[in-house]
Amino acid sequence: MTDNPTVSGSLRNRLVLTLIGGAAVLAVLLFFAVRNYAAQVAQQGQDNILEASVASILDAAALRDGVLEVDIPYAAFSMLSTPSDDRVFYAIFQDGEFLSGYEDLRLAGGAEESDWSFKSGELRGERIRQVSASRTLVGLGRQTEIEVVLGQTQDALSQTLDQISRNAALLGLGFFLLTAALSFWVTSTTIGQLNKLTTSVTRRGPQDLSPFKKPVPREMAPLVTSLNSLMGRLDQSLSQSEDFIAEAAHRVRTPLATVRSYAEATLHRVERKDNREALRAMVRAIDESSRAAGQLLDHAMITSRADRLEREGVDLVELIRELVQRLTPIAEMKELSLSLTGDPMVPYSGDPILIQNAVRNMIDNALKYAPADSAVEIEVNAKPEIKVSDSGPGFPPEEIGQLTRRFERGKNAVGTIGSGLGLTIAEDVATAHGGTLVLTNQPKGGACVILSL
Repeated sequence: MTDNPTVSGSLRNRLVLTLIGGAAVLAVLLFFAVRNYAAQVAQQGQDNILEASVASILDAAALRDGVLEVDIPYAAFSMLSTPSDDRVFYAIFQDGEFLSGYEDLRLAGGAEESDWSFKSGELRGERIRQVSASRTLVGLGRQTEIEVVLGQTQDALSQTLDQISRNAALLGLGFFLLTAALSFWVTSTTIGQLNKLTTSVTRRGPQDLSPFKKPVPREMAPLVTSLNSLMGRLDQSLSQSEDFIAEAAHRVRTPLATVRSYAEATLHRVERKDNREALRAMVRAIDESSRAAGQLLDHAMITSRADRLEREGVDLVELIRELVQRLTPIAEMKELSLSLTGDPMVPYSGDPILIQNAVRNMIDNALKYAPADSAVEIEVNAKPEIKVSDSGPGFPPEEIGQLTRRFERGKNAVGTIGSGLGLTIAEDVATAHGGTLVLTNQPKGGACVILSL
C-alpha cells in the first residue's frame, strides 16, 4: 500500500496562469502603445496640414503702398476639409492688433518669425487644434509684423482615433488569444516531458531498477539524476538482501541435513514411545526448515534472474515433460500419479529455468494436498498456459486472494509441511514473463493453478 502524496495546486495551472497573466499585461500595453502612437501620427498629420494652410496665408500677405493686404487663397481652407466637415477658425493680427477673422481666437503668445506654436484648447464650446505663426513684411521703408492664428475642430480626428482604438483593441485581443493558445500548447509540451517520465516509471516492473538513459531536458536532469541515484541504492540494497538470504539459506540447509540424518538414526534405536514421537516431531521440524531454506534459495535465484530475464526459444511441452519425469518417483512414493495433457507442441520464448521452477512448485503444492491413489493433472496449451490441478480439498475461498503472498498459508495447511513460498515463486515467474497466476477451485472439487505466460 502506497501513501498518496500531499498535493498543493497544479504545476500546469500555475504555468498557464502565469503565461496568460503575462499575455494579458502585454496585450494591454500593446493596446495603449498602438493607440498612443497612432494618435501622435494622426495629430502630426493634422498639424502639418494646419501648418501648410497658415504658410499659404502668410505667403499671400503683402505691403502695397504701405498698406497690408492679405488675400486669403482658396487652397488655404480647402486643404482643411474633412469627411466630418470640421469647422475652421482664423484670426489675422498686425503688430498685435486684430484685423480679421474670429477675434476670440487669440495668439498663443511669443510667436516670432519662422516660429510655429501649436496647442489644443476650446473655442465656442468646441475642442480645437490651433497653430500660430508670424511673418515680418518690409516695404517703402516701413516694417510690419503679421500674425496668423488658424484653428480647426477635431471631430474627424476623434473618429479616426476611435477607429484606431477599436483596431488596437482587436489587435490586443487577438494577441492575447494567440498567446493564451500558445501558453496551453507550451505548458502541455513542457508537462508532457514529466508525463513521459511518469509513464516510464509506472511501466517498470517491480524488479526493474535500471537507470533512466533516455535524453531529458536540462531542467529535468537533476530529477532524473536523483531518481537514478535512488534506483542504484535500492538495487544495491536488494542485491545485498538477496545475497544474504541465499547465503543464510545455504548455510542453514547443510547443517539441517546433518541433524536430520542423526535424528533418523536415533529414531531407529529408540524404543520408548514418547521419545520416538519427540524424534518424529524433530524430523518434521527439520524437514520444514530445510524446505523453507530451499525455497528461500529458489526465491532469491528467481528474483535475481527475473531482474535480468534472458529469453530463449523453448518447447513448453517438452520442458514440462522433463520436469514430470523427474517428479514421477516422488509422486509414486505418495501413491499419486502425474498426467501430462494438452497440445503436442507449444513454442515459447522465455527463461526455461524460471518456468520449470514455477511449475515444479505448482506440482509440489498439488502433491502435498492430493489424496492417495489420485492423479495430479498438468495441461499445457498454446495460449500459452500451464494448468496444474488436483482432487484435494482445494483453496479456502475466503483466502484465495492472499495465498500468493510470501509465507502465507491457508487454514487447511495445518499439519502439512510447507513454507508459504511456492505460489509466491510461481507468481513472480509469471510476472517476470508478463503473465499472471490464477488460483481457482474446480467445480468437482480440488484446486487448479493456472500459469499464464
